[in-house]
Amino acid sequence: MAGLALFDFDGTITKTDTLFAIIRFVKGEKAFRRGMRKLLPHLVKFKLGLLSAQAVKEKVLTHFFKGMPMAEFRNRCGEFGYMELPLHIRKGARETIQQYVNEGARVIVVTASAEEWVRPFCTGMRIELLGSRMEVDDDGRITGKLAGLNCNGEEKVCRIKAHVTLSDYDPIHAYGDSSGDRFMLALAGQHAYFKPFR
Repeated sequence: MAGLALFDFDGTITKTDTLFAIIRFVKGEKAFRRGMRKLLPHLVKFKLGLLSAQAVKEKVLTHFFKGMPMAEFRNRCGEFGYMELPLHIRKGARETIQQYVNEGARVIVVTASAEEWVRPFCTGMRIELLGSRMEVDDDGRITGKLAGLNCNGEEKVCRIKAHVTLSDYDPIHAYGDSSGDRFMLALAGQHAYFKPFR
């Protein structure tokens, strides 16, 4: 069968952290700055290793999006994908993904970012997506929590293995830019690429 190509999103495909980009897009710069000042103690704890990536992400999502209807949020993410996200995409990453698609490889973005604001890019590129999932309550509103684990580190590999029969693919290529990608990169052996588009 054709090969498999696995891509991290933030920092690998993009130039920036898209969590902050989507907050700015949906809430505006002033609200973003006010919120980040309020969240600063949690961010410091995260940098010091006193708070997990999932915990700090949930605090950020809760502050900015708790109570927002998911349908409305998805609409805004669609606008973000059309108007803003293209400005953050690395040209080399887009071209490499397109080459894999043209060659018939299976391409999957595996990201800690929530699927809602990454999906427009993946849909446009005709590739698959595995990401963190935002929890909604019975009224369809965002709770600020994640549904399941943050899709980072070892969880990336768990999600990949639940979605793909890896033995069906040779070679496997993987692209990442941080320690959170090291387990996914290990799947690719000599076809692992660290910060390739810088």
